[in-house]
Amino acid sequence: MSLTWRPLTMDDMPRLAETFAEAERVEPIEEHYSAEDLAEEIGTPTVDLPTASTSAWDGETLVAYGLLRKRDAADPVHMMRVETLVHPAYRDDTIAAHLTGWFEEAGKALHAKSHPDVPLELHAAANTKQRWLSEVLVDAGYEHARWFVDMRADLGSIPPLKPLPEEFPLVAYEQKYEALTLRSRNETFADHWGSTEQSPQAWRHLVVGAKDFQPHLSFLLLSPDRDRVVAMVLSAHFASDTAATGVKDLYVSHVATDAGLRGRGIAGALLGHTLVQAKADGFQRASLNVDQDNTHRALGVYERVGFSEFQRWAGYVKPVPT
Repeated sequence: MSLTWRPLTMDDMPRLAETFAEAERVEPIEEHYSAEDLAEEIGTPTVDLPTASTSAWDGETLVAYGLLRKRDAADPVHMMRVETLVHPAYRDDTIAAHLTGWFEEAGKALHAKSHPDVPLELHAAANTKQRWLSEVLVDAGYEHARWFVDMRADLGSIPPLKPLPEEFPLVAYEQKYEALTLRSRNETFADHWGSTEQSPQAWRHLVVGAKDFQPHLSFLLLSPDRDRVVAMVLSAHFASDTAATGVKDLYVSHVATDAGLRGRGIAGALLGHTLVQAKADGFQRASLNVDQDNTHRALGVYERVGFSEFQRWAGYVKPVPT
């Protein structure tokens, strides 16, 4: 089989959405993307498609893609993210070898321009249903390092709501809180495995400025002087998922609490408040993803407000000499 390899362009997003749909039919991991979804997710200011992407074509059919996301910060290691998908009908050793080889060579070139003074690691993820991808990563020298859990909550059976602390004003997200929420995110996630500081540009593009962000269902607790976010729950709604499943699901993208306030049940109370408001807004379900070994024991927090596991992702890491 002779394939044509070239970088992705934004004009390729409709074809890439078709490839995702084909993969979903074979390995249903309940992720549905429109061309618009992919254009927003891939077209971030930090991704240079000519140097950070590749794609394989069989005539007019996009059969595989690879993407590298350099990180905004690298301390003490540059944890570059690997993203890839291969059409189920085209999965073989040749295409696997091309992709994994490209990840390393292109990754080293990107790394040399962005964070040359620290070691480089390639980080990839595979759902437990994505067996071919998992085997490709392991065969290429990636080691399993972590489990990430997708959880869901049925909004028809939410546990009793716990009271929010009265000393912290409760507000729905507004644009004027953009910098404060980013500060809270970067401080809260500083000790999370695989997490690095996020830039204002990435925060705006991927989170609070994204087309699927739900500001009216994203809630903040402010300090008494209203100059800090002491806890937050940020949410999104992916219309493409609802169109495919018929279920209106609220995705909880961020849950954060100031270190000095942990252990008081604030995160659970704010998340419970969010779920009640989501139900009132017509949502049937909520979902989120969490590191199984999260240092803040977040999995237990989510279970207490009604979430339970429905699928898992394996996190893989490969150090790359530079």
